[in-house]
Amino acid sequence: MAAKKSHNKEPSNKVEITVSKNGPYLVTGEVPLFEQIILVDKEGVAVKWGMGKEFTYKQACGLCRCGHSQNRPFCDGTHLKIKFDGAEADYFDPYLQQAKVLDGPALKLTDAENFCASARFCHRAGEIWNLIPKTGDPDAKRIATEEACDCPSGRLVVWDKKTGKAIEPALEKSIGFIEDPQVGCHGPIWVRGGIPVKSVSGRVYELRNRVTLCRCGKSTIKPFCDSSHFPEHHYKELMARKP
Repeated sequence: MAAKKSHNKEPSNKVEITVSKNGPYLVTGEVPLFEQIILVDKEGVAVKWGMGKEFTYKQACGLCRCGHSQNRPFCDGTHLKIKFDGAEADYFDPYLQQAKVLDGPALKLTDAENFCASARFCHRAGEIWNLIPKTGDPDAKRIATEEACDCPSGRLVVWDKKTGKAIEPALEKSIGFIEDPQVGCHGPIWVRGGIPVKSVSGRVYELRNRVTLCRCGKSTIKPFCDSSHFPEHHYKELMARKP
């Protein structure tokens, strides 16, 4: 499951993220900010989340989304120098309208592929798409559930067939900055616990337990991550070297 961190003080005021025009994400409210590191096993498969650096609580701050700040994860004004184009895509449709469905005996999987953030937890034990048809087996059901709950973007959600309810990880309101040391890249911003994200126009995106926002500046579905940060060629080279 996703790494958790407990805090002595829970955020006591309203937390909100606003996308500024061609500029940073503007965060208001007291919220934990920390790195979340993708940890892999000896085979190079992502298996768990690790905690990294924690940043100072701020009542208001700007988070870089152009990908060029020298003060990551915070904005340093570089977006002005490079004339960053942060235009948002029209991604207001609800998650379930965008997701494909894969049915299994005990679990159902919904998969909105466009939101993939390349965290790769879904590849463990033969991949979640191959596990879902086998979820009559308790081990397959457990692993598939873990893989879906470790998906930071919420691309993957598993649903209990008996109750009809989504199985979601318990996430406090917090903001994580994904780091991917295996491939040497900075991943997206992981917005956790149902924090509202407001567009430049003032319209609020669908409120979800987990979403990932682009911080490389290259996504085609801004403000959301579409894996544009991920060096696919480098990852393939790493996997080719596996014994």
